[in-house]
Amino acid sequence: MTRTRTTRLRRPLLAGTTAVAAMAVTAGLVAATAEPAKAATGPKLSLIAATNSLTLTSWKEDPGVYLDLGTYLTAEGRPLELKVTRTSYKDPVTITQTVYEGGKTKAKTLPKGTVKDFSGLPGFAEVTVTDKAGKKVLSRTEDFCPNNASGRVRPDAPATSKYPESCPTNPFTLGSVWGVEKGWAANTYAGSYTEPATLAPGTYTAKVSVAKKYRDLFGIANKPATVKVTVVERSYEDDEGAAGAPAARSATAGEHAGHETAQQAPAAHAGHGPGHAPTPAEAAAPATSGAGPSYNVGHGPLKAAPPALPWALKKKQAARSMPVGDKGGQTDGSRKAPALQPLAKRPAGKPSVPDVPKPDLRSLPAYGIVVTDGEKDIPGKDYLAFSANVWNAGPAQLVVDGFRSPGKAKMDAYQYFYDAKGKQVGYTPTGTMEWDPRPGHVHWHFTDFASYRLLKADKKEAVRSGKEAFCLANTDAIDYTVKNANWHPYNTDLATACGEENSISVREVLDVGSGDTYSQDLPGQSFDITDVPNGTYYIQVLANPEKRLKETSVDNNSALRKIVLGGKPDARTVTVPAHDLVNEN
Repeated sequence: MTRTRTTRLRRPLLAGTTAVAAMAVTAGLVAATAEPAKAATGPKLSLIAATNSLTLTSWKEDPGVYLDLGTYLTAEGRPLELKVTRTSYKDPVTITQTVYEGGKTKAKTLPKGTVKDFSGLPGFAEVTVTDKAGKKVLSRTEDFCPNNASGRVRPDAPATSKYPESCPTNPFTLGSVWGVEKGWAANTYAGSYTEPATLAPGTYTAKVSVAKKYRDLFGIANKPATVKVTVVERSYEDDEGAAGAPAARSATAGEHAGHETAQQAPAAHAGHGPGHAPTPAEAAAPATSGAGPSYNVGHGPLKAAPPALPWALKKKQAARSMPVGDKGGQTDGSRKAPALQPLAKRPAGKPSVPDVPKPDLRSLPAYGIVVTDGEKDIPGKDYLAFSANVWNAGPAQLVVDGFRSPGKAKMDAYQYFYDAKGKQVGYTPTGTMEWDPRPGHVHWHFTDFASYRLLKADKKEAVRSGKEAFCLANTDAIDYTVKNANWHPYNTDLATACGEENSISVREVLDVGSGDTYSQDLPGQSFDITDVPNGTYYIQVLANPEKRLKETSVDNNSALRKIVLGGKPDARTVTVPAHDLVNEN
């Protein structure tokens, strides 16, 4: 697929028992006879509507109605738990359901083709809308992310859901866990994965049902939910400053769609961008109840963060949206992270690297690859921008603290180690942290976390990115099926870490299963290809380049993405071939 300067946004986010055979022993019998065991069981799932009627708004300046109809999938008896994985990028995505047999959990493999990616169950909900005269004016299907914003449906349900708060859309995700907690309900609205509907002001009847293949697969009764809908038209100008104005319709997707605007609420991937605040995710539904926004500030998986965009365009986008504040995440009680607050004092005692579990940093292939002319639209200059992610496959967190001596410009950084009970058992020096005052940063960066290089066809270095320091944040769920994965990481954007200019210490954490995405469009974060000849190249993302961090393995730190540069000076193009089965630039 060829990319020029014009870029596009991508859509971005275990109380019943099983009967077992009973032994019937009678007088005079020398053997017992067992009854056959019951089949494996799962949850009882139902489709419900939270309300019989609601009002939706169509804005004059941006016509279209977002069909969040308040329909939910409930789980009773057991939670609905699905695990979605792929062995490698050469293999298709597969899905299993956690069921129960003889009081124990069992993985039930669902049919091939049930899922195509990690964004949810495709075509799960069937929506039809009729007008007052009974004429059908809309018919569509929508995907369903079981991790959508949700809430409890009865008072004795678990107070919190153990499951993640969105479905990932990073093109290089490896594993995800989806679930509806027992006694909870997940919204079936597809959020930013669906298009707005064109409906004139008036009254309508909407019917939502579960597609037959999913009713058969999960044993869901064929009972559609019906909702009376009133569509009203309003203007941004009339509603300026009022609740429900356009700002209320946007959610921050996340700079970690790179590292720039504020992240994932999550999003798909927000990454690091201006100040680590997320980029707007258009049409994201307002938050409901029950789901903390550590990964999802809207109803469903928010749209993936855009590919790296020119700095000027990102500033314009940010100006049109109202950022959504980031809040602390939650844990499900089984994976509690060490305290995220930095220690007040430097570590005491002799440094050591104990024999305990350590993090395993791995790189994803680059994506969101575009050609730009720099953040200041520099005539005669060509830059290659891209998104890059380094993630932690565990089984331990990466915990790095920085301490500064009074008056010093840099902090000394230390990596910490913990035993199986979460007790700190060692630490070692691991470089430095430096304050980055540039727009889009304005926080403390840990040096030498990763390196980006443009390699020639023979794999020799042609250009190295100026980006060599990072503020760590859990922006993307890369594989939540690995051992000790934390489904509710705390620092999901840079507002939760990285410190202030006057900080005396900083703690940065990369949790197990999560990755940190930076979009390469900020100052110093792109390859200058002005004088690079056309031809075949590889973008290399290299984690822990100086091997200062102590890991489980350093043999899996590099990832390559093939590209082909073309065009003429000041009008360069880039073609990005598929990476095995992943055909996204």
